[in-house]
Amino acid sequence: MAFAPTTLDQLVRQKLRSWPQHPPGLADHDMGASGCWMRARPGTVDDLDTPYLKMPGSNRLKTVPDGLWLCFGGSEKDPFVDLFAIEACGSFQNLLDKRSRFAPSMHSWLAVCPLEWLLAPVSVLNHMPRWRYTGLMGEAPRAALALPVRDIRVMYALRPRQYDYFASSQIPHAHEFFAPISALLGADGWQHPHMRNFIARTSPRANFWGFSGTSAA
Repeated sequence: MAFAPTTLDQLVRQKLRSWPQHPPGLADHDMGASGCWMRARPGTVDDLDTPYLKMPGSNRLKTVPDGLWLCFGGSEKDPFVDLFAIEACGSFQNLLDKRSRFAPSMHSWLAVCPLEWLLAPVSVLNHMPRWRYTGLMGEAPRAALALPVRDIRVMYALRPRQYDYFASSQIPHAHEFFAPISALLGADGWQHPHMRNFIARTSPRANFWGFSGTSAA
């Protein structure tokens, strides 16, 4: 029997499973990384374990966004990830809690990629192991990989009442972006031109007057 989502988080995660390996509107180079994007969360139904974020030195202070994309960059000796996250917020209190996890003072996150996730193929259509697709490792890993997070962009999806209130009275941080929940759950989803254009604005390159070679994915 097929699983029927019953909560807002479950509905959003089910929808996000159809999104591509890179956030729509962002190409691999748009975050200034030499590596590539991969969707880390939500995983497929076959994924036993998926990446998460944690504070260095802690096994308890973890966060698992509803949607998480990692852009691997750097080199084998000096690797890093940039990330794009999506958080569905069912209430204003839920929004405050999730915003606190990504507050500017908390930007010393590590992105932890479990061993099983790294060894698995990128997708149903791309059978290359994820560890090889990152371009950061010369041989298959034998343990989980923890990478420092260089840059964070977060999109919060809110119910209509919370969205209208926040948009009319609050000022986001530079890494924060806000959208109504209907933008995620709509029929067009990530293929909607407005969604792609909106996410393209999250690129750090959007802060520059011009940059040769940029393009939307």
